Amino acid sequence: MEQFKDFILRTVQYLLSARVPDILDILIVAFLIYKLIGIIRRTNSHKIANGLFIVIFVLWISDWLNLTVIHFLLSKAFEVGLLALVILFQPEIRRALEKVGSGNILFLLRGNIHVQTIDTAITQTVIACKAMSKSKTGALIVFERVNKLDNQINTGTIINSDTTAELLKNIFYNKAPLHDGAVIVSEGKIAAAGCMLPLSNNQNLSRDLGMRHRAGIGMSEHSDAVVAIVSEETGAISIAVDGMLKRHLSAETFEKILRNEIIIDEGIDTESKRKKLSDYFKVKKNG
Repeated sequence: MEQFKDFILRTVQYLLSARVPDILDILIVAFLIYKLIGIIRRTNSHKIANGLFIVIFVLWISDWLNLTVIHFLLSKAFEVGLLALVILFQPEIRRALEKVGSGNILFLLRGNIHVQTIDTAITQTVIACKAMSKSKTGALIVFERVNKLDNQINTGTIINSDTTAELLKNIFYNKAPLHDGAVIVSEGKIAAAGCMLPLSNNQNLSRDLGMRHRAGIGMSEHSDAVVAIVSEETGAISIAVDGMLKRHLSAETFEKILRNEIIIDEGIDTESKRKKLSDYFKVKKNG
C-alpha cells in the first residue's frame, strides 16, 4: 500500500513538474502565434511578413550550403532589418502595448452576463443607423469591448441609459447639443454622449474622409472598440475596427459585422436565435 502511495505521489509530482509546464508553454506560444497571424491578416503587413519568411529561408539555405559570404551579408541585413521594423511599426507597437495595459486579462475567464442587453443594443443601433442614413444625419457610435473607455466617457455627458433607436436619433439630430460628439455604448447601455475621440494619425487615409470618420478610425486604433459611423454628406454606413474602415455597408451587412465583432460568446448568438425562433412560432400560432 505504501509503495502504491509513493508511486501515485511521484507520478503527480512528475506531472506537475514536467508535463504541466511543458503543455502550458506550448499553449501560450501557440496562442501568441495565432494572435500574430490574426493581426497580420487584418492589416496590410502580410507582404512584409512574406518578405521576412523569404529572407529567413534564404538565410537558412545559405548556412546549409556553406555560402559564407551570402550568409554573413544576409545575417547582418536581417539584424538591421529587425531594428528598422521596430522603428517602422512604432505606432502599431505602441497601440498594442496600450491595449495590453488598459485591458482586463480576466475577461478570458468570465462569460458575458449582459447577453440580452447587448443583443438589444445592436438591434436598436441598426434601426437608428438605417433611419439616419436615409435622412443623412451624421452619427458616431462607439461600442466598448474589453478596453475601458473611461477617458473618452469623461469628455462627454453621462447618460447611462438603455440603448434605443429613438434616443440615438434624438442625440444625433443636427440641432441637438450633443450631436457633434460620439455616443459610447458600454455593456449594451449608452454610457455617455457628446464624447471627444482621438483622431487617426494614419497619413494614408482617403482625402474624402471627414473628421467624424477620422475620429472613428482613431478610436479603433487606440482601443479594441467597434465604431459605427453614418456619413452626414452621403448617408453611407461604415464600421471601424482595429484601424480598418469598412465603408458603404448595407443594413444587413452592418448588423452582421456588429454581431460578429461585439458578440464574442457563441452562447449569445444561440440565445438570440432561440428568441427569434420562439417569436416566429408565436406569430405563426397567432396567425
